[in-house]
Amino acid sequence: MNSARSTAGGTGDRTFLGMPAFPQAAARAVRDERLRANLRHATHTIRDKRARAVAELADWAQLRAAGKAVKDHTLRHLDRYLVQLEEAVTAAGGTVHWAADADEANRIVTGLVRATGEREVVKVKSMATQEIGLNEALAAAGITAYETDLAELIVQLGDDRPSHILVPAIHRNRSEIREIFADRMAAWGRPAPEGLTDSPAELAEAARLHLREKFLRARVAVSGANFMVAETGTLVVVESEGNGRMCLTLPDTLISVVGIEKVVPTWRDLEVFLQLLPRSSTAERMNPYTSLWTGTTDGDGPSDVHLVLLDNGRTAALADQVGRQALRCIRCSACLNVCPVYERAGGHAYGSVYPGPIGAILTPQLRGTASELDASLPYASSLCGACYEVCPVAIDIPEVLVHLRERVAEQGGHQLERAAMTAAGYVLDHPAALAAAERLASRTRRLHPRRMPGPGRAWTDTRDLPELPAEPFRDWWRRNRP
Repeated sequence: MNSARSTAGGTGDRTFLGMPAFPQAAARAVRDERLRANLRHATHTIRDKRARAVAELADWAQLRAAGKAVKDHTLRHLDRYLVQLEEAVTAAGGTVHWAADADEANRIVTGLVRATGEREVVKVKSMATQEIGLNEALAAAGITAYETDLAELIVQLGDDRPSHILVPAIHRNRSEIREIFADRMAAWGRPAPEGLTDSPAELAEAARLHLREKFLRARVAVSGANFMVAETGTLVVVESEGNGRMCLTLPDTLISVVGIEKVVPTWRDLEVFLQLLPRSSTAERMNPYTSLWTGTTDGDGPSDVHLVLLDNGRTAALADQVGRQALRCIRCSACLNVCPVYERAGGHAYGSVYPGPIGAILTPQLRGTASELDASLPYASSLCGACYEVCPVAIDIPEVLVHLRERVAEQGGHQLERAAMTAAGYVLDHPAALAAAERLASRTRRLHPRRMPGPGRAWTDTRDLPELPAEPFRDWWRRNRP
């Protein structure tokens, strides 16, 4: 990964230096025909499979409601469940660390790795570690982190950035992946086989051989977790490849960095999410690999287990009564696969490890809206509502987007919109002024341009202004009512 990073918003989520606001980044992305073709093929395939998998369950709506209820209950009592989790993990032989922000989390993990004397770690796919820029922090300390998820490996070898929550290399096709493997694998370890083709089977075998030596050599692993069970101190990782299982069982030391919102109260609650997540993400009835571990066990698995509980803006999001529902997210990526904006712009345009609709509401809450990029993210949506319809925990993403737009407008991020909303508020609050404005607009309708002038021109680049009627409805009603 490129080391030229900066901290956006002060909470640690890393973006490339000079990352433009979403409209500029998206405008550049939509001109990349190969990118759009890759995204269109992948997202349509995944969402069609998901629809079929969800349709198999007659009680999907009830499961969805249960997932929402469990998450909302947990967030309301998060302090209690986190303390219970810490007690359970400690009792099982693990060590719990609390990290208020990215810098603290990186210091903790770096210190733990240094204490082992090792200079390399293997990693399970983890968005939390990407959020805090852990790989870069480890590299600065002379420690190499090897990604072991196939898609994350592709991203790392290609000196690239993830562009999707579930499939980080969704923007790459098989031919591009073959070139990356052939050109870059040797610099990171075992080289790609001679004569490698873009056959999926050959690409997967090349990755398996490359990673096998990492698994057998590594003494330290870093993971995230999909869920944490408060009553037992159990951590859960679900995956499709088995690389996570290798990282979670072979090394001597296991360090897990997990957002505080990932806790669930009981094992019975976990049952709900192990039905919701696989069908919404990979369109599978269950994940091929579901790994659960509770502390340490003599002679079985890592002997030194650490859990780093990460805040990094989550407490601030929790305080927002509308925005806190974003913390329900179970990272399934279903919202990305139905979003018309994501399909055309891709994940890189969002400037965050969390792209798509969920990123548009989660990132500005974790990082704030002080930067131009973060202030633009709530506007990276058509508000069509498709994301809400597929969300397995019923996050009303359009509602949060509008809420965040209001926040941006209040801080003066979009002066034209703020002025327009102020004027509209006055007119709508004064019936006489509204009636006069309607009559004036109708009488001058033949003079209205088809496109808005100035900054508003972007809105009409792809749509015409609505044509006004010859008279306001209130006048027609007054003349024609019985």
